[in-house]
Amino acid sequence: MSELGKPTIAVDGLHVEYRSFASGKAASDRRALLKRQRGLRVVHALKGVSFVAHEGESIGVIGHNGSGKSTLMRTLAGLQAPSRGAVYAASRPALLGVNAALLGDLSGDKNVTLGALALGHAPSEVEGIRDEIVEFSGLGDFMDLPMKTYSSGMQARLRFSIAISRDHRILLVDEALAVGDKEFRAKSEQRIRELRDQAGTVFLVSHSMKSIRDTCTRVLWIDHGNLVMDGPTKPVVRAYLRSK
Repeated sequence: MSELGKPTIAVDGLHVEYRSFASGKAASDRRALLKRQRGLRVVHALKGVSFVAHEGESIGVIGHNGSGKSTLMRTLAGLQAPSRGAVYAASRPALLGVNAALLGDLSGDKNVTLGALALGHAPSEVEGIRDEIVEFSGLGDFMDLPMKTYSSGMQARLRFSIAISRDHRILLVDEALAVGDKEFRAKSEQRIRELRDQAGTVFLVSHSMKSIRDTCTRVLWIDHGNLVMDGPTKPVVRAYLRSK
């Protein structure tokens, strides 16, 4: 993409710290904190991350497990408060799988209705997009069954299909393309490219460098909470693979 669109997200000196006990239990009880200060552990998940994202960009986020990728997505979505620094967004980012509030006891079909309404579709719009969501998911034979009978992969496919039924200005996708068969992944990657080309901004967290190369125009490489590299996809992925 030769020219960048308008900025959609600006991240300025972002730090995120978690406080937990050595056992891993969250340190949310003030009285417990006073009693167990020695066991208190501070995890610095993000350390001064800064970047600006623009309309029409699809941005891959890569790094080893525990590097801070998912923390970054949750912070961009407003689900995690920064310890220091700030996130500025032109519109509310949609984190795939969170905005679609699906319920296990309801059928897949009823969850399509619930998820579409949760994403902001008007009730009058739901019937018009239902067939598209079901067709994209490839789960037509299972839509009358309760969601709790679905495998985790089937649930993820339905969440993704609901989430991309709306043209988000900013969409955050965390490992969603790891589910489903080759055909579903290809459809998912194509839909992400369409959202990008409609002047949206898409962030994709993935361990699949093929998905990153096929889908993203830019990559953020995060390591131990630090933004190590930010640039065009090929050189960043190449540097990341060499470091492993």
